[in-house]
Amino acid sequence: MEKRIAILGIIIEEMESAPAVNDLLHEYRDFIIGRMGMPYKEKQISVISVVLDAPNEIISALSGKLGMLSGVSAKAVYSKK
Repeated sequence: MEKRIAILGIIIEEMESAPAVNDLLHEYRDFIIGRMGMPYKEKQISVISVVLDAPNEIISALSGKLGMLSGVSAKAVYSKK
């Protein structure tokens, strides 16, 4: 299966969903190159960027599962290679 590099942008607007986000990221840890999270206290949200090296199906599955969580938005940007 061909792997691609992708950046997954995650915005958490309901902090109650943060543990579920972390659980999913832990589940997909073998595909994660790195991650950076920033709480934006003024707006009461958290922003996370995750760099992945994974097959398209894995990236889409993670993005979809995250987007199904209450108060969580997730979008992936893929490399062209």
